[in-house]
Amino acid sequence: MNTIKKSDIIEDFHGTQVADPYRWLEDTTSEDSIQWGKEMALQCQNYFADTNGEEDRSRLTELWNYPKFFVPQKVKDQLFYQKNDGLQNQAVLYRKDGNEERVLIDPNTLSVDGTVAMTNYSFSGDGRYIAYATSTHGSDRQEIRVRVVASGEELGDHIQWVKFTSMAWSPDDSGFYYSRFPEPGTVSEEDEGKFNRVYFHRVGTAQEEDELIYDHPDSNEFLFHPTVSDDKKYLCLNVYFGTAAENRFYLKELGSSSEFNRLLDEQDAEYTYITNEGTTFYFLTNYEAPKGRIISIDLENADRENWKEILPQQDDVMDSVKFVNGQFVIAFLHDAHHQLHVYWLDGSHVTAIELPIIGTLTELSGKKDDKSLYFGLTSFLEPTVVYHYDMDKGKLEVFAQSVLSINTAEYETKQVFYRSKDGTNVPMFLTYRKGLELDGENPVILYGYGGFNISVTPAFNPAILRWLEKGGVYAVANLRGGSEYGEEWHKAGMLENKQNVFDDFISAGEWLVKNNYTNSGKLSIMGGSNGGLLVAACMVQRPDLFGAVICRVPVIDMLRYHKFTIGRYWIPEYGNAEKGEHFPFMYAYSPLHNIKEGEKYPPVLIATAESDDRVVPAHAKKICSHTAGKSIGRFYGGATVRGESWSRVR
Repeated sequence: MNTIKKSDIIEDFHGTQVADPYRWLEDTTSEDSIQWGKEMALQCQNYFADTNGEEDRSRLTELWNYPKFFVPQKVKDQLFYQKNDGLQNQAVLYRKDGNEERVLIDPNTLSVDGTVAMTNYSFSGDGRYIAYATSTHGSDRQEIRVRVVASGEELGDHIQWVKFTSMAWSPDDSGFYYSRFPEPGTVSEEDEGKFNRVYFHRVGTAQEEDELIYDHPDSNEFLFHPTVSDDKKYLCLNVYFGTAAENRFYLKELGSSSEFNRLLDEQDAEYTYITNEGTTFYFLTNYEAPKGRIISIDLENADRENWKEILPQQDDVMDSVKFVNGQFVIAFLHDAHHQLHVYWLDGSHVTAIELPIIGTLTELSGKKDDKSLYFGLTSFLEPTVVYHYDMDKGKLEVFAQSVLSINTAEYETKQVFYRSKDGTNVPMFLTYRKGLELDGENPVILYGYGGFNISVTPAFNPAILRWLEKGGVYAVANLRGGSEYGEEWHKAGMLENKQNVFDDFISAGEWLVKNNYTNSGKLSIMGGSNGGLLVAACMVQRPDLFGAVICRVPVIDMLRYHKFTIGRYWIPEYGNAEKGEHFPFMYAYSPLHNIKEGEKYPPVLIATAESDDRVVPAHAKKICSHTAGKSIGRFYGGATVRGESWSRVR
């Protein structure tokens, strides 16, 4: 592309004049923007056409072709679970009754190109119905439908304008509670992502007949996740404001005409409902406990001074809790990997469930009155193995396990700790072929995320196996901004502390070079979404340290990100540059605004998706244009990937 159009837009931010010459790329429908996309796609295609990747493509296909198992859910003595036979675009939901297995929902049949994904599902308590949500092309927008489990019959129920909801069935199984946004056209376009409300849908009726259950009179920005209590007596609402970790919790007796009890309405901490015994509700919370604790609140005596601590904060983070067989099953995070323990209702310890590997628990599944616990466990070198644990007998056995086309015993993972710029000790996982020679010549991919209270724990990726086969090292740094060490670790990497995340990542790269794992020319960095912001900011701040950058669906324009789709939900994490106290630190690291004339940057591959309605492609397009013509080595923008479906709003 010889010339790139520039506009003369200059915006005043609290006395600082900021140019935005590529704002026209925010309009994806304009002729100029469409033409820009075509030219960049052609440039990218021409570059990759010169590479011989058939051997890698063939081997990656082999590595990806293994059965992928998901944790089952038990409903009325039937097991339901998802499974991918190897190369399917989408996992298939199966029903197992005794020894008979049959397909219940195959999302691969819902579209020709396989881009319709099932993002969520919920069974009625009697096991008669399943409500399931689908998303197309990775969009956050979802549609809910209903099927009869026994016959697989698709009913006429069709619910639209849904994002980020849960589906909670009523005790009589006549319908379910869910949340949705206004129908497009009934509010202004900028308000279509506001006014989230809770409705009740009765099976067999039209969406227009759904009953409005709750909308918040004080704000149009709240998001609601409805659930029904374990004893089927209460409708509970988890109430969120954007992506803030802190939430509210409301409830009311089902069938009651009374108003919701705003039990927890300060939004001062995270509160996760675990279970209840009558009017006594148990929560996992980080209120006055940044690593988490379990408390109980009696609805009839709910003042804070009457809360009871069941299990105090431990040395490790309480990552999640499931109430199974009358016991708390707690997944702890110990130095960014999981450990599993069981406690009685009074907080006394029962046992540790010894996990076969150092890895990540993908899901815990079990019922309050059932002795069966199912969970998935994975690592950098092992795909998810599904286990069954008998809570009465204390017996652990494999429920489902894959066989790979590679001997992963030839590789190893180890954990190291390094010092960040301010002296903070940061963990990092390193995976590579056994016997690796530390000669400073190994190609390394360094991955990170660092934000939104999300932990980056060991995870299996067949593409990384190919990297290891070819002699590469895969490094994963557990940066501040995540929840690896609790809420304090998160807060140390958000808002005005965001620079700590970049310092942690840069320090990880420096450690790898200093300890002879690689050199700067062979050190690549990779991240997506918030991680795309991470690698872009680090590239701009330390271009000399990295040999290549893989920047996927990045957040790049920190001064305007909140103006697009759900970007405003991220304000609690990033801040808002329109506020005078936020602008200085956001402007200081915003990748788009810190590209330097004449600087030599490493080669960069940016991937975005035209269909992405979470991190809009304007971010990627702007930085791609902003760097064109500068001394950036090779810069290949415009690579388009199919959007991904994420369960969180990050």
